[in-house]
Order: sequence, then C-alpha cells, then structure tokens
Amino acid sequence: MKVITTELPGVLLIEPHVFGDQRGFFMETYHQARYQEVGIPQRFVQDNHSRSRRGVLRGLHYQLVQPQGKLVWVARGQVFDVAVDIRRGSPTFGRWAGAVLDDSNHHQFYIPPGFAHGFCVLSEEADFFYKCTDYYHPQSEQGILWDDPAIGIDWPIQEPLLSAKDLRLPLLAEQVPEKLPLYLGD
Repeated sequence: MKVITTELPGVLLIEPHVFGDQRGFFMETYHQARYQEVGIPQRFVQDNHSRSRRGVLRGLHYQLVQPQGKLVWVARGQVFDVAVDIRRGSPTFGRWAGAVLDDSNHHQFYIPPGFAHGFCVLSEEADFFYKCTDYYHPQSEQGILWDDPAIGIDWPIQEPLLSAKDLRLPLLAEQVPEKLPLYLGD
C-alpha cells in the first residue's frame, strides 16, 4: 500500500493494493501490523456503515470524551471526505485536509482522534465504511458548522442536505474552548 501524508500531522491518505482481473478485485481493507507500520497505532473497536444519497453532508463531528480515530473508505459511490484540526494549541488549528474516496480508487483516509470529520456524497448513493478507535459516546458528541468561513473547506457541493442537528452546529470560533480537544503534540 502507498501512504500519502497530508499537511495535517497524522491525517493520512492510503492507497491500498488492489488485485483485479476480469472477475473483479480483491483488497485488504485493514491489516493491523501493516497499518501500525505506517503510523496508525490505534486499535479499532467499532465498525460503522453509512448509506447516503447525493448531496448529503454529514459533519463536522467529533467526540470530546472517548475521541475517535477513524479509518474511512467507500465501498459504493463517491464522497468528498474532510478532516479538520480542532485541537486547542495545535500549530495547524483550524486547517483542513480532504480527499475524494470512491469505489474505483479504493482510497482510505485516516483521521486521528482530536480532529473533526465530515463528508459529502457526490454520487447518486454512497456506502461509507469506517473503523473507529473508540466507541460512540453520544453524550460527548460535538461539532463545527460545515461551512465555517474561518476554516474555508472547499466543498464540491453548494446546497447540501443536512440533519437538523448539523444545521445548528457552532462556528469554530463560537465553540466553548473546553469543548475542543487539547493538542498534546504530534
């Protein structure tokens, strides 16, 4: 597999080896020893599957208690996936990295704990999978507004379909500092 670092420390784009022929393809979506070798040391404890239609935007979410690192990929369709550094005191605070993930490139994106995460669907439908380094803890779920101008994410859609919860998320500058993760160094 090929690993591409982003400008955000710890956020990685992974191009797994895909073996294909006229019958289809095979790929490993996760191999603990290999992923640890490239800097993903966490263990994964929960797998999630999300299906969304074109124009849906989910995010930008994070958990303060039990922060989750996420290894994400698309099994069907295409999404634009984003990680935002929201760690108080981080040298890259408020910056983002994004990647197109789809069922033809088979790329994966790793978002470490302490980063906000979101994605929007570019295809008619998308099946989005993610492995998490900690369990979902709904009481500590937080978020940042998807189109915060201070972050300036270059989303490839103009009028996304959002949940009522995501429509009410604060701007990064409006978030109570104690509700942001603390930067502990990279």
